[in-house]
Amino acid sequence: MPNLLDLHPVVVFLAGLVIIVVGGEMLLRGASRLAVMLGIRPIVIGLTIVSIGTSTPELAVGITAAIEGKGPLAVGNIAGANIVNILLILGLSAVIRPLPIRSLTVRIDVPVMITSALTLVVMAWDGVLSRVEGLVLLLAAIAYTATVVQLSRLESAAMRREFAEEYGASALKPGRGAARGAWHALLLLAGMGVTVLGAQLLVSGAAEIARDWGVPEAVIGLTIVAIGTTAPELVTTLMATLKNDRDVAIGNLIGSSIYNILVILGLTCVAAPGGVDVSDDILRFDLPLAAAVALVCLPVFRSDRLVSRREGAAFVAAYLAYLAWLLFARS
Repeated sequence: MPNLLDLHPVVVFLAGLVIIVVGGEMLLRGASRLAVMLGIRPIVIGLTIVSIGTSTPELAVGITAAIEGKGPLAVGNIAGANIVNILLILGLSAVIRPLPIRSLTVRIDVPVMITSALTLVVMAWDGVLSRVEGLVLLLAAIAYTATVVQLSRLESAAMRREFAEEYGASALKPGRGAARGAWHALLLLAGMGVTVLGAQLLVSGAAEIARDWGVPEAVIGLTIVAIGTTAPELVTTLMATLKNDRDVAIGNLIGSSIYNILVILGLTCVAAPGGVDVSDDILRFDLPLAAAVALVCLPVFRSDRLVSRREGAAFVAAYLAYLAWLLFARS
């Protein structure tokens, strides 16, 4: 039986992508259902476990790339994923159905997202993200999560209904038995293992594609890897939008954008022996662009507390322009 890594790099990349999506879904479902069985409030799960769960592919890719010395791919993946989250996925969701914004999102989550993106630009200014800076990001993630937990008492009945419909009403009943809990824990662990395997294939395939096509690894990370690893966010958000669960749609994207930097990149920096290198192109353009996209969310979200179809279409158009510039000017 031939080694999968000996196949064409495009086949290896696509196989890794499919495996990552499957693993991410297993991890997300297992973690979410296990948490609700333990009686954790739905809003806490939605803004933390669901967001981190859909960002697991970015974590697996980031750590794998950093350990293999492909720092630009790891950082490019995070910058690209956050740009995809807001401009493409949020934009598409708003085109499908205008998205109302919760006041807590405008007052808490968006400022944290902006601060995280700006802090990343400052940390990366010397061209390296160190282990110490990774620890700072992780501490900020703990502080943000603690704040979300404290605010969870403001959760509305409507939000609880949304989460029940998304993950199954029976999941909201804690204490359903040891066997069921063991199954959810096993699903979570299996999802982690499958995601890591998929990440190894995806990074190997992407690096080989970059070499064959003469494309910088950073550009590969910003495009096909970023779009591929945001597949869980894309599926979760579009399904939530189509089902009119628009709080879930917005919360998942904002939460994922925050945890991509604070947790995913934080863990990546801690795991990399010599820190994570940041290429000049990413430092000069892509990280500032990701911060600018986060900043734009504040006035857009504040205007009528709604992301309109026109604003969504503008987001998608901006992403397509960025993608075209990446492919034609930097490849």
